[in-house]
This record gives sequence, C-alpha cells and structure tokens, in this order.
Amino acid sequence: MRKYIFGTGLLSAITSGLTLLRSLRSNEPFTWRTALGWLSWGITLALAIGAVVDTRRSSRGKLIAGDSPLSKGEQKRLLKDRVKR
Repeated sequence: MRKYIFGTGLLSAITSGLTLLRSLRSNEPFTWRTALGWLSWGITLALAIGAVVDTRRSSRGKLIAGDSPLSKGEQKRLLKDRVKR
C-alpha cells in the first residue's frame, strides 16, 4: 500500500491542494484564476487516483480499461510478476 500512497502523482496533487488551501486562508478575493486552479487540482487528483487503481488492478491480474497507459504493455509485465509469486 505504501507504493501507492507515496506515488509522485498523488504527492504532487496533495501538495498543490495544500497550496490552494493556503491561498484561501489569505484574504485574497476568489477570482476566475482561483477557480481554474481548483478545477485543475480536481482533475489532477482524479487522474492520480485512477492511476493507482489501474496499477493495483493490473498487479492483481484483473483487466483494466483500454485507455489506461498501463494497458499498452505494462499490464503484461505486472501480470507476469503476479504469476511468479
């Protein structure tokens, strides 16, 4: 589970979220740039979580969606590692 939690995508999404929260605490007005920042953060977080889910499913031998980056060749390697164990 550690390898998923400490993944670079998830860590970067969390740190950018902390930066956005700090900007809310200051008395700056909520502008369209702030709204785009929050939208970007939400998309980044969703993609990072999706990558973790795909990696976990693939390493357990389950099929993943065809649009996942892991479906190109990484899935076969992860499945082969799973079969070895």
